[in-house]
Amino acid sequence: MNYLSTRGHPDRKRFCEILLEGLAPDGGLYLPEAYPQVDTATLAKWRALPYAELAFEILSLYIDDIPAADLKAICAKTYTAEVFGTDEIVPLRELEDGVYLEALSNGPTLAFKDMAMQLLGNLFEYELARRGAELNILGATSGDTGSAAEYAMRGKKGVRVFMTSPDGRMSPFQQAQMFSLQDENIHNIAITGVFDDCQDIVKAVSNDLGFKRKYRIGTVNSINWARLLAQVVYYFAGYFQATASNDKPVSFTVPSGNFGNVCAGHVARMMGLPIQTLVVATNENDVLDEFFRTGVYRVRAAVDTHETSSPSMDISKASNFERFVFDLVGRDAAKLRKLFVDDLGLQGSFDLSADPAFKQAAGRFGFRSGRSTHADRLATIRDTDKRFATLVDPHTADGLKAAREQHVPGVPMVVLETALPIKFAATLVEALGAEPARPKKFEGIEALPKRVVKLPADAEAVKAYIAENCD
Repeated sequence: MNYLSTRGHPDRKRFCEILLEGLAPDGGLYLPEAYPQVDTATLAKWRALPYAELAFEILSLYIDDIPAADLKAICAKTYTAEVFGTDEIVPLRELEDGVYLEALSNGPTLAFKDMAMQLLGNLFEYELARRGAELNILGATSGDTGSAAEYAMRGKKGVRVFMTSPDGRMSPFQQAQMFSLQDENIHNIAITGVFDDCQDIVKAVSNDLGFKRKYRIGTVNSINWARLLAQVVYYFAGYFQATASNDKPVSFTVPSGNFGNVCAGHVARMMGLPIQTLVVATNENDVLDEFFRTGVYRVRAAVDTHETSSPSMDISKASNFERFVFDLVGRDAAKLRKLFVDDLGLQGSFDLSADPAFKQAAGRFGFRSGRSTHADRLATIRDTDKRFATLVDPHTADGLKAAREQHVPGVPMVVLETALPIKFAATLVEALGAEPARPKKFEGIEALPKRVVKLPADAEAVKAYIAENCD
């Protein structure tokens, strides 16, 4: 299996090369040259597999430079009931007629990012040991990626983590999860700005090839193909739990700001999983909803990025969107480059509304979208608690609203749960008048000593900090 850049770089690379690299040399994102196809016989064989074995089967289609026995052991080590709380790993339950919740938040940091990050930590440790090398991970988080990465990488040999986050823009619980870690290989950097500033810094550093090579910079953001690949697995697991046979289509609704979570669904669908519709649920930062309604992708400036009660989606520049658009325009790298480098880079937007390809977003690729506001998510949280005695976090509430709007009778609609409610306690208190339950291991976390530095939204300042702490 070889991987190519969305922007047309001539090199083809193997999985373990891009695992440690992040962005391609031309600033593009890596994708496989072709998506492996899964037929009905294979789906039937996979249906009864435990999650770790299902993960191995799917990952082995994309990873052929790690011996099968080693990859199987990595999957078995990652996806255990001890780490994720249940044998199913991602248990599914019907919330109301035809609408399901897939629980992705039972990992160490109570958010769906653990599903991929735990695997990534074990893959990094394995490959670095095999090479006798070290890696400095630079990441950006709007809340959940950072804690999931840090908990997955803490204590790992040969790995340091430098995690940027927008200063004051995460919930107190999210901040405490990250900043309370005292491990020497974990570095938290609060950036004066919004998440998109953090993401721009990560891309700027990754595009400085000299610095990247000298300091062995890698990434755990969803621009890293390995992380997105790990997320493909829970679409198959959700499908198998929602159906009794492989001739029934299923739809998924995915709360998404950076497009990584739902892009994994796109990959699963391209592989042949019978997904009818992929619904992208956004909050007031509705760049993605606007695109799927109009064909216009218009990035907002930092000052126009709303601070909302579903803060992990307060994103106005969806870094994974490039992967989908690459497929949308027929894998035409020159066209993709014009859209993302010329139009987006110079004008801050591109317009596909008159392009025949745009019609395929809903047609061939099955995408729909929805938008939620603060009032909507409060109403959804209250309604879900009252009717089903179920607490959902604000992002999952955004997903539920969009799912109900797009649900087609007779086709199961699976909503991907994104986090446990305690991570966003203030909104739950506003909606219900009481704080949600808190796992014992996180009691008093906000009062713990914090280890964090504040830096301006400047890539050079972040590079200087990395250099200083790698000597």
